[in-house]
Amino acid sequence: MKKLLPVTGALVALTLSLGALAGPAAASATATPAHVLAHFDFTEHQTPENLAVEPGGAVDLTFSVARQVARVQPDGKVRVLATMPLPKDGGANTPVLGFAATMGLVRGGDGTVYFLYAAGSRKLTGVWRLRPHGRPERIAALPADSLPNGLALDGHSGTLYVADSALGRVWSVPVGGGRATVWSDASELAAVHYLGANGIKVHDDAVWVSNTDQGTVVRIPLLPDGRASRDPQVWASGLDAVDDFAFTGPGPQLLVALNKSDQVVRVDQGGVVTPVLGPADGLENPSSLAVDAGSVYVASAAYLTHVDPNLLTASLGALTGRD
Repeated sequence: MKKLLPVTGALVALTLSLGALAGPAAASATATPAHVLAHFDFTEHQTPENLAVEPGGAVDLTFSVARQVARVQPDGKVRVLATMPLPKDGGANTPVLGFAATMGLVRGGDGTVYFLYAAGSRKLTGVWRLRPHGRPERIAALPADSLPNGLALDGHSGTLYVADSALGRVWSVPVGGGRATVWSDASELAAVHYLGANGIKVHDDAVWVSNTDQGTVVRIPLLPDGRASRDPQVWASGLDAVDDFAFTGPGPQLLVALNKSDQVVRVDQGGVVTPVLGPADGLENPSSLAVDAGSVYVASAAYLTHVDPNLLTASLGALTGRD
């Protein structure tokens, strides 16, 4: 067994701090039929931070602490697609974290994987592209003092949106690469103590963003010219240590990962919160989730538990009551 790197302790300290700031944990969800697709090795820093589902059921994900992009096959086998280089300082100047980390990830229709690398370095921090059978290439630089966390792709406009947890803003980047511009810096995106804007999705003519410190999910309407509305709407609040989220269908119903309480909750119209997955299902500090072909995929990073980082799946109908 390899000795854990010091960065793991830094990440645990961050998670503990977020937990201390959050409100009391929600009641545990009862066990729901869920299946663990893959168990990862915490001692190898396999902490899944974000994911995207491939056609055929494979799952692409980032191992944040290992600085990797990997693919999990339907049989659970893991193949590392890329490992990012360390900055000269080893990542010590990465905002909030104090170590370099691969973060948000999305998949384009042509199989290209786009992902974020937070490294505290102007030469490395930014949006990266990994084409099938290719090598990682940076397509947009982001400031060294940013913490690019969540990533969303609007295939209609050809725009990537980046949630910046440190600077409290959303950046926009052309999918073909180019200059990153501030799309929104609304106060609803700001950090209060540690992490502001976190998860991000494009849905129903809006960009939706979770805010970990504020415990919210915010809807920012897209104007006809692509600019952000100056009237963001807090769609859900009181979400303890909220991380990523996913929509269950064309409506506004959400599934939300709550990192501290080891839960996924359903958020319905009016902000009604219902726990649907919990520790009994195998969750350990869930960091991201995706909905695809009637299934829900949830990555647990085990940032705080240190026990079993994993990837599990459950029936969407079972979590929404539609079965």
